[in-house]
Amino acid sequence: PMYFLLSNLSFSDLCYSTVVVPKTLGNFLAERKAISFTGCATQFYFYAVFATVECLLLAAMAYDRYVAICNPLLYPVLMSRKVCIWLVVASYLVGCANGLIHTNTTFRLPFCTSNVIDHFFCDVPLILKLSCSDTLVNQVLLFIISSLIGLCSFITIFVSYMYILISILRIHSTEGRYKAFST
Repeated sequence: PMYFLLSNLSFSDLCYSTVVVPKTLGNFLAERKAISFTGCATQFYFYAVFATVECLLLAAMAYDRYVAICNPLLYPVLMSRKVCIWLVVASYLVGCANGLIHTNTTFRLPFCTSNVIDHFFCDVPLILKLSCSDTLVNQVLLFIISSLIGLCSFITIFVSYMYILISILRIHSTEGRYKAFST
């Protein structure tokens, strides 16, 4: 399970960096360094998807380590292949939903000026500044969803590693602690 999650995290990281790098490299060669409206929406969608997937996969990996160290007898049941596949698929589904929500709400705004963004990366604050309508709903939605995903991932990781640390500190033998830390 750990290697399955690691391979999916590696794939997600590769896609995450691939979203921005091609446009950056293209800007080195181009005279006009801008991104089209459609290109911006596409880049933003995939950036949101893979950023979300990465957060959720890191939380799943922390849970995997928690189960392996704190509940080794239940590990085959709690982290079966089916559960691992479900965790990865759920991460991608939440990532796609997050990307769709933010892309739809942001890129449906009316824009007063040009739709060309003089930047290599489509960041939400840049896009929202181009809008001539009120963007408070977009800002609140972005804050709430990003905070929820970030906090849930952080809490899962933090609690998992606190339980791991407590379990390791309860082991009295040096060899046992070393084995647990190396896991």
